[in-house]
Amino acid sequence: MAIQGSSFCYNANVNCMPCSSTNCFKGLRCLSQPLPIPKPCITVVATASRGNKTKFPAPFRQNPHVLLSMLCQAEGDDVEGNLSAESIISDEQTLQRDLQIAIEEENYAEAAKIRDDLRVLHEDSKASVLAANSRFYDAFRRGDLATMQNLWAKGDDVCCVHPAANGISGYDFIMESWEIVWMNYEFPLEIELKNVRVHVKGDFGYVTCMEFVKTTKGNNWGAQFVTNVFERINGEWYICIHHASQADL
Repeated sequence: MAIQGSSFCYNANVNCMPCSSTNCFKGLRCLSQPLPIPKPCITVVATASRGNKTKFPAPFRQNPHVLLSMLCQAEGDDVEGNLSAESIISDEQTLQRDLQIAIEEENYAEAAKIRDDLRVLHEDSKASVLAANSRFYDAFRRGDLATMQNLWAKGDDVCCVHPAANGISGYDFIMESWEIVWMNYEFPLEIELKNVRVHVKGDFGYVTCMEFVKTTKGNNWGAQFVTNVFERINGEWYICIHHASQADL
């Protein structure tokens, strides 16, 4: 998203869309040239209506590893299933300790098995991060500020960068920016994600993707490259950085 004075600007079929903010953001510019659409890699299209809960297909609930190849819209419980962040942390520490013991004892068959268990556990962490990313886009497409407020980590060090805009730091200012972005639009939006990739290390994970947004009237906001960074706090994944930038494809 990009905000410039009284315009909310995306590079697509419509160059500038109205927004009411004049004082919150500075140094922004309006995008003017249409962007070409890239060849699809991983593509997911999903919409949601206010008050309607989109159910996640059973295969995804039962097998979180399917999430590693595509991102789907869902409620958190539907995605995460039986995943528990606290149990993941405990299991990882135990497996790492057992792996070290197996290596010291030169029990390489056991070490290989433990490495496989660690890999599966890590994939589960990726599924949890993708679930958090899914909740973010669900709130985005519905213009649901209350849900968006619950998805972000609290504090002054969180950061949000809308396309062609300066970075916004601090939870309260970020929430205000989302309210401004959504002020003049009808929902639901249609959001298409391509080239979705997830990485997890300890209590931090991030998702990168290409983001394409269309309004209910068919206006295309253009292509954005997005990085969403998540932090695990008290066993739950919260977004702490959202960085979307114009993709010159």
